[in-house]
Amino acid sequence: MRYQPLSSNLYSKNRNNFVRLMKPSGLAVFNSNDIYPISADSTLPFAQHRDIFYLSGINQEESILLLFPNALKPEHREILFIKKTNELIAVWEGQKLTQKQATALSGIKTVFWLDEFEELFETLALEADFFYFNTNEHFRAKVETQTREDRFIKWAKAKFPNHSTEKSNFILQKLRSIKDAEEIRQIKNAINVTEKGFRRVLSFINPGVWEFEIEAEFAHEFLKNRSDGFAYTPIIASGKNCNVIHYIDNNKQCQSGDLILMDVGAAYGNYASDMTRTVPVSGKFTSRQRAVYDAVLRVEKIAIQLLVPGILIKEYHKEVGQIMTDELIRLGLLDQTAVKNQNPEKPAYKKYFMHGTSHHLGLDTHDYGMVDQPLQSNMVLTVEPGIYIPEEGFGIRIEDDVVTQEKGPPINLMKSIPKEPDEIEHLMQQG
Repeated sequence: MRYQPLSSNLYSKNRNNFVRLMKPSGLAVFNSNDIYPISADSTLPFAQHRDIFYLSGINQEESILLLFPNALKPEHREILFIKKTNELIAVWEGQKLTQKQATALSGIKTVFWLDEFEELFETLALEADFFYFNTNEHFRAKVETQTREDRFIKWAKAKFPNHSTEKSNFILQKLRSIKDAEEIRQIKNAINVTEKGFRRVLSFINPGVWEFEIEAEFAHEFLKNRSDGFAYTPIIASGKNCNVIHYIDNNKQCQSGDLILMDVGAAYGNYASDMTRTVPVSGKFTSRQRAVYDAVLRVEKIAIQLLVPGILIKEYHKEVGQIMTDELIRLGLLDQTAVKNQNPEKPAYKKYFMHGTSHHLGLDTHDYGMVDQPLQSNMVLTVEPGIYIPEEGFGIRIEDDVVTQEKGPPINLMKSIPKEPDEIEHLMQQG
């Protein structure tokens, strides 16, 4: 691996926290992701299932984690199954983890080869009253591909039709939403790499540069700094493309006088960062661009202060919407009549700010978080207001990653990444 792994103590603690929330006599199983085919003999790069990684630190395909706190034999209470290297794999792919290496990474003492899983699982299933299956319950999830987890669940249900089932994911959503200090440091590592990429492109952006060339500059800096690469498909949107929220074509040439919106984040050790900065292609904002930029920045700074334990995300979004409404009126984009006559289900500000202000961040860019429950301390969230004005040919979004605190406002993990307009202009003109 190119990244510095977290300690096995963290993964042991994560497993203990999970087990503590299991019902007695439950047997939980977690599978790695597949390596997904493209066509012919081509595949997508492997990306580990974040849940098994969270519980074990194992970043290898065809791995299985089994947690059974009530197993009769103590050595069966947590078991890791990994793929055994053979001569062919060693020649073509390189060595896989040894059992000793897997123990060092995960803290799990009982490590078997994958081909031993089925027989042992069938034995342990007879000791269990029910299974914990790890289905995807994220509120944004739209899964159309059968996963390795899905195939296992189908097999287990057919093999043991009389076993009841529980969902692991609801436990994991609670646990993963609150970050350990080690996790926050790993997210900060990802953010530090993102900052290096951003500072690199500030001196690179000029009229005539192509969006994909800017993407390439980020990629170079990310990989040079031991990142996993982009945490998500980067958005490099110049001119009117700024108004497409999830623009990923990145194939237009940057023109003088335009803005360029860059929604980009590095991943490090499977932890994501998520940054958006909007800068002038020519190195200086026009007066109108500056006015809108200042409005977005004011909203963002206030929104950061509002992210405190106890607040509901739904109520938080509503409060940010009211602040944004005042800014849009000040900019002449809304008037009091439009606000007075607005549909409460679709407030007037949504014409220019149509997405949410914040989402949880961690092992996933849109990480686990109980959106219907109040925020707690040590949650990492984005803050990303924007104003999009298609009729004026530009849009602006500013995004930082913050961690909530037990008392007081959150800590901005991206506070060192330039976003003040004067500083951005100064750095661009220096380059």
